[in-house]
Amino acid sequence: MYDNILVPTDGSETAENAVDQAVDIASKYGATVHALYVVDVDATSYSLGTEQVDRIRQGHLDEMTEVKADADEATGYVRDRAAEHGVEVKEHITAGEPARAIRKFVEDNDIDLVVMGSHGRSGLKRVILGSVTEKVLRRTRLPVLVVDVHGDTDIEA
Repeated sequence: MYDNILVPTDGSETAENAVDQAVDIASKYGATVHALYVVDVDATSYSLGTEQVDRIRQGHLDEMTEVKADADEATGYVRDRAAEHGVEVKEHITAGEPARAIRKFVEDNDIDLVVMGSHGRSGLKRVILGSVTEKVLRRTRLPVLVVDVHGDTDIEA
Protein backbone atom coordinates (compact mmCIF):
# COMPACT_ATOMS: atom_id res chain seq x y z
CA MET A 1 0.00 0.00 0.00
CA TYR A 2 2.79 2.43 0.93
CA ASP A 3 6.25 2.17 -0.58
CA ASN A 4 7.50 5.76 -0.17
CA ILE A 5 6.47 7.98 2.72
CA LEU A 6 7.44 11.64 2.84
CA VAL A 7 7.95 13.35 6.15
CA PRO A 8 8.77 17.04 5.74
CA THR A 9 10.63 18.23 8.81
CA ASP A 10 11.84 21.50 10.26
CA GLY A 11 13.08 19.95 13.50
CA SER A 12 10.15 21.25 15.55
CA GLU A 13 8.46 19.16 18.24
CA THR A 14 5.38 18.76 16.04
CA ALA A 15 7.54 17.55 13.13
CA GLU A 16 9.22 15.04 15.45
CA ASN A 17 5.80 13.66 16.41
CA ALA A 18 5.05 13.27 12.69
CA VAL A 19 8.33 11.38 12.30
CA ASP A 20 7.21 8.84 14.89
CA GLN A 21 3.97 8.26 12.97
CA ALA A 22 5.78 7.99 9.62
CA VAL A 23 8.29 5.49 11.00
CA ASP A 24 5.51 3.42 12.54
CA ILE A 25 3.62 3.24 9.25
CA ALA A 26 6.80 2.56 7.26
CA SER A 27 7.75 -0.33 9.55
CA LYS A 28 4.34 -1.92 9.03
CA TYR A 29 4.47 -1.64 5.23
CA GLY A 30 8.19 -2.06 4.60
CA ALA A 31 8.25 1.45 3.16
CA THR A 32 11.09 3.89 2.71
CA VAL A 33 10.83 7.18 4.59
CA HIS A 34 11.99 10.30 2.79
CA ALA A 35 13.00 13.04 5.22
CA LEU A 36 12.72 16.43 3.53
CA TYR A 37 14.06 19.67 4.96
CA VAL A 38 13.13 22.78 3.01
CA VAL A 39 15.16 25.91 3.58
CA ASP A 40 12.46 28.56 3.41
CA VAL A 41 14.19 31.19 1.31
CA ASP A 42 11.58 33.84 2.08
CA ALA A 43 11.94 33.37 5.83
CA THR A 44 15.73 33.26 5.73
CA SER A 45 15.95 36.40 3.61
CA TYR A 46 15.15 38.48 6.66
CA SER A 47 18.08 37.12 8.63
CA LEU A 48 20.63 36.63 5.83
CA GLY A 49 22.12 38.96 3.29
CA THR A 50 21.18 38.94 -0.39
CA GLU A 51 24.36 37.13 -1.39
CA GLN A 52 23.73 34.37 1.14
CA VAL A 53 20.11 33.92 0.05
CA ASP A 54 21.26 33.71 -3.59
CA ARG A 55 23.71 30.94 -2.64
CA ILE A 56 20.90 29.02 -0.94
CA ARG A 57 18.59 29.44 -3.96
CA GLN A 58 21.36 28.12 -6.20
CA GLY A 59 21.69 25.02 -4.02
CA HIS A 60 25.00 25.89 -2.38
CA LEU A 61 23.83 24.84 1.08
CA ASP A 62 27.20 23.36 1.99
CA GLU A 63 28.60 26.90 2.02
CA MET A 64 25.99 27.95 4.60
CA THR A 65 27.18 26.03 7.65
CA GLU A 66 24.45 27.19 10.06
CA VAL A 67 21.64 26.45 7.60
CA LYS A 68 23.19 23.11 6.66
CA ALA A 69 23.60 22.18 10.33
CA ASP A 70 19.90 22.86 11.02
CA ALA A 71 18.92 20.76 8.01
CA ASP A 72 21.24 17.91 8.96
CA GLU A 73 19.94 17.91 12.52
CA ALA A 74 16.31 17.75 11.40
CA THR A 75 16.80 14.98 8.82
CA GLY A 76 19.25 13.20 11.13
CA TYR A 77 16.51 12.92 13.74
CA VAL A 78 14.38 11.10 11.18
CA ARG A 79 17.29 8.82 10.24
CA ASP A 80 18.00 7.97 13.88
CA ARG A 81 14.37 7.26 14.79
CA ALA A 82 13.94 5.08 11.70
CA ALA A 83 17.15 3.17 12.41
CA GLU A 84 15.69 2.15 15.78
CA HIS A 85 12.95 0.33 13.85
CA GLY A 86 14.96 -0.95 10.91
CA VAL A 87 13.30 1.46 8.47
CA GLU A 88 15.21 2.77 5.45
CA VAL A 89 15.51 6.57 5.26
CA LYS A 90 16.63 8.86 2.50
CA GLU A 91 17.54 12.40 3.54
CA HIS A 92 16.82 15.34 1.25
CA ILE A 93 17.50 19.05 1.61
CA THR A 94 16.20 21.68 -0.77
CA ALA A 95 15.47 25.40 -0.81
CA GLY A 96 12.38 27.33 -1.80
CA GLU A 97 8.86 28.00 -0.64
CA PRO A 98 8.07 25.01 1.64
CA ALA A 99 4.61 24.00 0.39
CA ARG A 100 5.69 24.27 -3.25
CA ALA A 101 8.90 22.33 -2.58
CA ILE A 102 6.96 19.58 -0.80
CA ARG A 103 4.48 19.28 -3.68
CA LYS A 104 7.31 19.16 -6.22
CA PHE A 105 9.08 16.46 -4.20
CA VAL A 106 5.86 14.40 -4.10
CA GLU A 107 5.46 14.70 -7.87
CA ASP A 108 9.10 13.84 -8.63
CA ASN A 109 9.59 10.93 -6.22
CA ASP A 110 6.65 8.51 -6.41
CA ILE A 111 5.45 9.33 -2.88
CA ASP A 112 2.42 7.38 -1.60
CA LEU A 113 1.77 9.20 1.68
CA VAL A 114 2.77 12.48 3.28
CA VAL A 115 3.06 12.59 7.07
CA MET A 116 3.57 16.08 8.47
CA GLY A 117 3.11 18.20 11.54
CA SER A 118 0.14 20.50 11.88
CA HIS A 119 2.43 23.44 12.66
CA GLY A 120 6.11 24.09 12.20
CA ARG A 121 8.53 26.57 13.68
CA SER A 122 6.88 29.57 12.05
CA GLY A 123 6.06 32.30 14.52
CA LEU A 124 2.74 32.97 12.81
CA LYS A 125 0.27 30.13 13.13
CA ARG A 126 -3.03 29.66 11.36
CA VAL A 127 -6.08 29.15 13.56
CA ILE A 128 -6.34 25.41 12.85
CA LEU A 129 -3.36 24.38 10.73
CA GLY A 130 -0.03 25.85 9.85
CA SER A 131 -0.02 27.59 6.48
CA VAL A 132 2.41 25.10 4.89
CA THR A 133 0.33 22.13 6.03
CA GLU A 134 -2.85 23.76 4.81
CA LYS A 135 -1.36 24.43 1.37
CA VAL A 136 -0.09 20.86 1.06
CA LEU A 137 -3.50 19.50 2.03
CA ARG A 138 -5.30 21.67 -0.50
CA ARG A 139 -2.92 21.09 -3.41
CA THR A 140 -1.80 17.48 -3.03
CA ARG A 141 -3.86 14.57 -4.30
CA LEU A 142 -2.20 12.05 -2.00
CA PRO A 143 -3.30 11.05 1.46
CA VAL A 144 -1.80 13.43 4.03
CA LEU A 145 -1.55 12.39 7.66
CA VAL A 146 -1.48 15.51 9.85
CA VAL A 147 0.03 15.11 13.31
CA ASP A 148 -0.35 17.73 16.01
CA VAL A 149 2.10 18.68 18.73
CA HIS A 150 0.69 15.98 21.02
CA GLY A 151 1.10 13.23 18.42
CA ASP A 152 -2.62 13.05 17.59
CA THR A 153 -3.42 12.39 13.93
CA ASP A 154 -6.01 13.39 11.33
CA ILE A 155 -5.99 11.77 7.89
CA GLU A 156 -7.07 13.86 4.91
CA ALA A 157 -7.32 12.55 1.37
